[in-house]
Order: sequence, then structure tokens, then C-alpha cells
Amino acid sequence: MHLVIDQGNTTIKAALFSEGKNPDRVERIPRLSRLYIDRLLARYPISGCIYSSVAHADADMTAYLQSQIPQFYYFTSETPLPVTVDYRTPSTLGSDRIAAAIGASTEAPGKDILVVDAGTCITYDLITADSHFLGGNIAPGIKMRLRAMHKYTERLPIVEKNGDTPLLGYNTETAMRSGAVLGACHEIEGYIEKLRQEYPGLLIFLTGGDAFLLADKLKTSIFVDDCIVLKGLNRILHHNVYL
Repeated sequence: MHLVIDQGNTTIKAALFSEGKNPDRVERIPRLSRLYIDRLLARYPISGCIYSSVAHADADMTAYLQSQIPQFYYFTSETPLPVTVDYRTPSTLGSDRIAAAIGASTEAPGKDILVVDAGTCITYDLITADSHFLGGNIAPGIKMRLRAMHKYTERLPIVEKNGDTPLLGYNTETAMRSGAVLGACHEIEGYIEKLRQEYPGLLIFLTGGDAFLLADKLKTSIFVDDCIVLKGLNRILHHNVYL
């Protein structure tokens, strides 16, 4: 059994994989601790683990995981991958971005894929049918857009992302929310339309904390998978264990 840990900017996900590409168990945890790891190890026969972080990794936990699990990998730009990375600065590439692309490619091998990860930021990354990660773009996420409007103006209020989202706002709150949410949707649709001119059979995978918020507002057919990063990390772990 494999333990996959994905530490994002705002949350930590831990998943257990046994057979197949889908996780047996996924949970969000506030922080990593020895007690949490000890409980997992006492209950499950974990033989391999990969730990990925886009924030500052916990050095103590990294050392503890390495001491407790036979096949442990801390995911860095030096970690061998099952795809070719054409990004010019791989050392600055977010581990969640490449993991999401690999996860999507595992779900739909032999396809050109755009992965849209709608989290703290919205990232757009392209992986080709022949497993080349070409790169992508980074834009502000929904919450970041709303907070920025409040922070950089004198009178615009703090607005939550969930709520009425009309095509045209009828007050300041809905105008800001629709501007952030629907603006992001138009941005996503624009990338899809442009990229499909070069990749006609392009598949779209949408993941991240705001995936379901955006999914029903998009006109394009998409695959929503909130475990795509975890699946990609597990694929990377398999690639290293069986090198």
C-alpha cells in the first residue's frame, strides 16, 4: 500500500492507494504529525510514500517518514518522472502542476490534455499525447480575485465566492462575485478555444478546490477530478519504486 501526501497552499491531502489508479482513502488534514503517521502505519501495510509540498516542507516530518517507510520519496525537480518535461526552469515548476498533468495523462493515455487546477491560483498546463509536459500559465484564483478587489480599492467590500452569480450583477456583491467567477470561466474557455486550434482532440481536466464551483458554469465538456494530483503523485511513486 502507498501513502501519498499533497501539501498545498491552504490544505493537506493524504491518500492511500493499494491496487489500481484510484485512491482507497482520501482525507484532508490540518497538519502532518508523527501521531497521524503512526496511526496510519499501525492500521495499514504501507510500503511506499511520496510527499509533495508547494509550501515549505516540514523537515522533521520528512525525516520521520523516511525513517518509518521503506520506500520514501520527497518529490523535487530531481525526482525521476514518467514523462518528459519541456519546461525551461523545472526547478521552479510547482510539484502540484506536474503531478496533475501526470495524473490526467494516466487517466487518458495517448491524449493531448489541458489540466486546469482551480485552487489558490488557477493553473493551466498542457501535456501532449506523447507524454511531453509543455508548460502552462498561472492566474489568480477566485478567492484571490475577490480579496484583491477589496484590498486595492477603498470601498469594495469583502465578498465570498459562494452565492448568486448572475450574468450581470445587480448590486456590488453580485457584481464582484460574477466578475471573479464568470471572468475565470471565460478565461478558461478562452484557453480551451485557442489551444484546440493546435490540438483539436484536446481533453480538459478540471481539479482543485473551486473545480465544482466552476464546472457547471463552463460550456465545454470537461472531466472533473479532485484527486488528479494525488493520482499523479502515486504514478510518480510507482515509477520510482519500480525503476
